[in-house]
Amino acid sequence: MIAAFYFYPMIQALLLSFKSGRGANLHFTGLANYKRLFTDSVFLTAVKNTFLFLIVQVPIMIVLAMFISVLLNDSKLRFKGFFRTAIFLPCVTSLVAYSVVFKYLFGADGLINLALLKMHLIASPIMWISDPFWAKITIIIAITWRWTGYNMIFYLSALQNIDQSIYEAARIDGASSIRQFRSITIPMLKPIILFTSITSTIGTLQLFDEIVNITKGGPGNATLSISQYIYNLSFKYTPDFGYAATVSYTIVAMIIVLSVIQFKAAGDK
Repeated sequence: MIAAFYFYPMIQALLLSFKSGRGANLHFTGLANYKRLFTDSVFLTAVKNTFLFLIVQVPIMIVLAMFISVLLNDSKLRFKGFFRTAIFLPCVTSLVAYSVVFKYLFGADGLINLALLKMHLIASPIMWISDPFWAKITIIIAITWRWTGYNMIFYLSALQNIDQSIYEAARIDGASSIRQFRSITIPMLKPIILFTSITSTIGTLQLFDEIVNITKGGPGNATLSISQYIYNLSFKYTPDFGYAATVSYTIVAMIIVLSVIQFKAAGDK
């Protein structure tokens, strides 16, 4: 089953990346598709946009998830179940549904602009969707809202498995809360930090639903992601499945390189 549904399609996609042509009329062209990547301005724009989301959003999400999990792990906190459920709920919403809701919330006459205008924080509506800078901010806000609770669950689970006697010994030795967090919590969470960093990196490199449903890659390819470009090559433009497969394998290469870097940065096994 694994060979039939995982490895066979992967191998076929790799072979497809060495072919060119329109639709099903494909012929072998060697490395031509891979050479084309370096001169394809749209692909380079998609890579730049995707890495911008990766560099900005993933660290924010990881830090936010860790911070929230520490707060929700406090034994003195009341209504912990409610807060945990509320923060995790975005993860179970439909990707398309929440993206459409965000599109209307951040519209020129949407609820976000209305609220900011009423609080006199802005003088005129912000063009969240049609301005290149604010469109990127909107996507970052959306995916942070959607996935922070998902990562929080991993940190919360790990925190509950840390022996409380370690913290008690640290408090007896006079360690402050900040010192405990830096010297105990973060080292104990190291495997989870590595895991969430890698999964978040993979998810961001494959970013598709939010882009397509909120900004459609615009304005002017300002938010175009690599996955959306693959979709466009396959189904929106004149079908070029060979080149689309080539672009797909660039994501594989990026994930491998970044995962190796993260494992090296983590230090020990």
